[in-house]
Amino acid sequence: MTSTSAPPGRPRAAIAERTLRTDRWWLAPLATFVGLSAWVVYATVRVFMQSDYWVAEYGYLTPFYSPCVSVGCVPEASHFGQILPDNPLIPYAAFSLPFLLIFRLTCYYYRRAYYRSFWLSPPACAVPDGHKSYTGETRFPLIFQNAHRWTFYLAAVIVVINTWDAILAMFGPNGFQLGLGNLILWANVILLWCYTAGCHSCRHIMGGRLKHFSKHPVRYRAWSMVSTLNARHMQYAWYTLASLAIADFYVMALAAGWFSDLRFIN
Repeated sequence: MTSTSAPPGRPRAAIAERTLRTDRWWLAPLATFVGLSAWVVYATVRVFMQSDYWVAEYGYLTPFYSPCVSVGCVPEASHFGQILPDNPLIPYAAFSLPFLLIFRLTCYYYRRAYYRSFWLSPPACAVPDGHKSYTGETRFPLIFQNAHRWTFYLAAVIVVINTWDAILAMFGPNGFQLGLGNLILWANVILLWCYTAGCHSCRHIMGGRLKHFSKHPVRYRAWSMVSTLNARHMQYAWYTLASLAIADFYVMALAAGWFSDLRFIN
């Protein structure tokens, strides 16, 4: 019995062009690069300003500084005590900032976004990678992306704290109060919950290990709700960046005396 070898395959076409795409494929990574860069610059400046973060008259605390646990924080804004030293190199948000940063950096959507827009790896579909070699997320430092499932719990704690801040801001010395600032803080909290609860890790926690949904109707219902949010995870990722910046800017403007809060009750 004689063996036959497979016929040799056709050689790949020698194409000089970098890509055959004729659409404006570069617009999406460029917009992402500009948007994320602008937000990072704004957030960095605000975090290290260490001022105009608390409006005592209405109990508004910017989410950028929550929880404010530094000795240098305004005592009324320190809802959870003061445990960090007052140092210009240690921002008042030092307790929450690392948790939120690592949660968003390891987020599946953000990984796709900054891999394409900052690292060009690859910048778009059917466009060559900007690097000669690729090792995926199996080596340092990208191997730490696998910690995303654990950072979800840390981010959830911060959102709970932001929710508590929004609740406290609705009750002043004269009882229940409501202003435009309250609505902005609550809108931010709701969007943060949609983004955090729509995380892939949360979806896995709710029902990722279940083999029979019929035996776990409550968890199946929770999994279904989280899956609905997960389908819009990219949108909520951007919505929350916008809501965080708007909430922070509004509180900063009030604290700086640029204008007065629009009051509805008290």
